[in-house]
Amino acid sequence: MGKYFGTDGFRGEANVNLTVEHAFKVGRFLGWYYGQDHKARVVIGKDTRRSSYMFEYALAAGLTASGADAYLLHVTTTPSVSYVTRTEDFDCGIMISASHNPYYDNGIKIINGKGHKMEAEVEDKIEAYIDGESGEIPLAQKEKIGRTIDYAAGRNRYIGYLISLATRSFKDMRIGLDCSNGSAFAIAKSVYDALGAKTYVINDGPNGTNINTNCGSTHIGILQDFVKEKKLDIGFAFDGDADRCIAVDENGNVVDGDLILYICGKYLKERGQLNGDTIVTTIMSNIGLYKACDKAGLRYEKTKVGDKYVYENMVQNNFVLGGEQSGHIIFSKHATTGDGILTSLMIMEVVMETKNSLAKLAEPVKIYPQLLKNVRVSDKKTARENPAVVSAVDAVAKALGDDGRILVRESGTEPVIRVMVEATTDELCAQYVGQVVDVMEKEGLIVE
Repeated sequence: MGKYFGTDGFRGEANVNLTVEHAFKVGRFLGWYYGQDHKARVVIGKDTRRSSYMFEYALAAGLTASGADAYLLHVTTTPSVSYVTRTEDFDCGIMISASHNPYYDNGIKIINGKGHKMEAEVEDKIEAYIDGESGEIPLAQKEKIGRTIDYAAGRNRYIGYLISLATRSFKDMRIGLDCSNGSAFAIAKSVYDALGAKTYVINDGPNGTNINTNCGSTHIGILQDFVKEKKLDIGFAFDGDADRCIAVDENGNVVDGDLILYICGKYLKERGQLNGDTIVTTIMSNIGLYKACDKAGLRYEKTKVGDKYVYENMVQNNFVLGGEQSGHIIFSKHATTGDGILTSLMIMEVVMETKNSLAKLAEPVKIYPQLLKNVRVSDKKTARENPAVVSAVDAVAKALGDDGRILVRESGTEPVIRVMVEATTDELCAQYVGQVVDVMEKEGLIVE
């Protein structure tokens, strides 16, 4: 990871560590970088945060000052920017969003011409320009100055694409949507209404400061109550930029990313559409998923945490389905990034084609209790490799055997060691996490 760009773009608190000056310089560099031998075309989308508007204008100003044309999708989802970028011959795309973070944070995600997250070497060059290490970039003059173009039509084409993916009508299906007061509010209901569903929507009134606030995929209890109250067949919750989806079954039970991977993976395998009979997961997926996969004859890969790493594995091995417990699910036949609304449509395909309820489809997976504790340390590598800590971790792993697992890893973004245990009971999880943390404390590795 670079100085500004992490695994999911340039993210920070608006006007604190992510400023309009940063956004302007990102635009200036991209407009120049892609416009050295032709008129660059860059498409921009944003979520519903108050600060997204100022970043949109700052990016557009930087792009046009460098001679590029900036096409504005306005409020839209991250996957829609990816779709429009790769299908309509843009040099790159930019999404202004901090995903599931609170409203006062924001981010700049850059997407390359193939609809993938931007290559690290380009992000490094942007950082060098921001810090004044690569010299000045010429300003466009006269007729070479770029234009800003309203491009809401691109978002509408994306909506049409989603509708085209459905295999049958959702007539008489009662479906709940929690739009998290974010990007999905402008798209999700349109898709489900067009497909004939009886659509019930909550948290679709963004005001700039209520995105992700007690709603959406990170506060799933709201949708659980809504599904039970309205007696709905199924519910879907998205995050701020709608690249995640968490489902709720007809009984109000949560169907997270692990369960979605199992349900869709098994369905595709049975139809001969799952290459290598393999799904791609991260190391944070629940042991219950793997046990269910073993019984169903599903193979699996494990990557580092982050949908970026999931997608890299999928591309390298030509796999068609992968994702994270958090609801970032990638269907590579249809998209190059996680797409919450697309994921919900794929779940609906399984429900409609198998004529099974979501609860029935998820039933084979017995999710193990899980406890994760973040421990702040002075040095991550020293703490992780401490002999007493390694011994304690080995002892827990041996005690758990095949009925659980322990995972101790370094955070990629802060001075924290993450200690995670899955076991047959919550009590065992707490016991074993406590054992490892106690050793870290005795070794003087923990800081307050």
